[in-house]
Amino acid sequence: MSYRALVTRPVLVWSAVAVTGRLPVAMAPLALVFLVREQPGGYSYGAVLAAAYVLGEIVGAPVLGMRMRAERARPQLVAGLVAGAVGFLGVGLWPGAHPAVLCALAALAGGGPAAVPGGLRALLTGMVPETSVTQAMSWESVLTFGIWAAAPALTTGLALAVDPALPLLLAGTAMALSATGLRLLPAGWATGPQERGAAVRRALLAAWPVYLMGAGALTLLALAELMLPALLEQRGIGIGWAGPLLAGFSAGSAVGAFLYGLRGRWPGRLPAQSVLLTLGVTAGVALVAVLPGAAGIGPALAGAGLLMAPAILTRNLMLRQVLPPSALAAGYSVMYAAVGAGYALSGTLAGGLLKVAAPSTAILYGVTLTVLLTLAGALGERRVAGRGDGRADRRVDGRAAGVQPETVAPERKVRR
Repeated sequence: MSYRALVTRPVLVWSAVAVTGRLPVAMAPLALVFLVREQPGGYSYGAVLAAAYVLGEIVGAPVLGMRMRAERARPQLVAGLVAGAVGFLGVGLWPGAHPAVLCALAALAGGGPAAVPGGLRALLTGMVPETSVTQAMSWESVLTFGIWAAAPALTTGLALAVDPALPLLLAGTAMALSATGLRLLPAGWATGPQERGAAVRRALLAAWPVYLMGAGALTLLALAELMLPALLEQRGIGIGWAGPLLAGFSAGSAVGAFLYGLRGRWPGRLPAQSVLLTLGVTAGVALVAVLPGAAGIGPALAGAGLLMAPAILTRNLMLRQVLPPSALAAGYSVMYAAVGAGYALSGTLAGGLLKVAAPSTAILYGVTLTVLLTLAGALGERRVAGRGDGRADRRVDGRAAGVQPETVAPERKVRR
């Protein structure tokens, strides 16, 4: 199937809802730093607010994702976006509040809508034919990486040229618009028979290799983003190159997501694809650590980005194989929390390593950690993938026997 199958009114509306809902997420950490950089504590205070935001995401995603009901997801998604809007607007309108209050509002901004990305992904894949799921998820990645490429420049420009609070006010307004747009989309998605809570939890726990490899992939992203300025200084390159180089990484990821979706099926099983793609990203980041100039670092980062998006896509496609349909939104949310935890852990690791090692050496240590996580996930995934293939085979057998598929249902059932 081609991307033409996605050019429908529901998917276009979904795209607008996703962009307005995810732009605030991409803007948040940098916007919080700029908001308080001239207050006592400066950048350290901003880092604390950003940490509170990320902690809210990590805690909120699995907790709220587990509570999401597929057939009535819209009210929960709206509530999450409204909570996020309140958090962002509160921080932006009250920047001089007590630090504890600002941390609480930042945590609300991160935690309230933390299950929304997973719910929106499940909603999107429920609106398209099964044969277009890969293209739909690739399109989602194109939007996501495009947003992440544009958000830093937008946030910096508004904060420095207009007002430090404006990026957060814009983020809150965008989340409110996203909540309003959800009224134009289906109320939920069809799943067939509902799994009991204990069964869902067991399925989510059994998918740990998928989450582990997802966290490993984001470890590489954290290494590229957080250590690049220090690496440029070590190489004697102007630190102003960090922005364009990272934009090239995000642009490469958007291109990679688009290219992956052009072909419905790629050679090899999803676990093998994921391992190879992650190791390719690892090689690109390792080259960044050893190449001497911006002329080499730029293409290495862009190449790593080109493979990063397909690596993440294979993780999400694997979840569709190993989880029952009723647990997909929760699985996506747990993945969101896992990659957030991997990013936060990498940031902490990077800060510690930079105290005892050169930036290039610290990056290579991080690359080694990613390789170990990838191998551990691959070993565990062999068992999980086997169960997923069995589930997929049972669905095919059911269709052959005339049984209604579990994951595909007419849209009118979803709307009821």
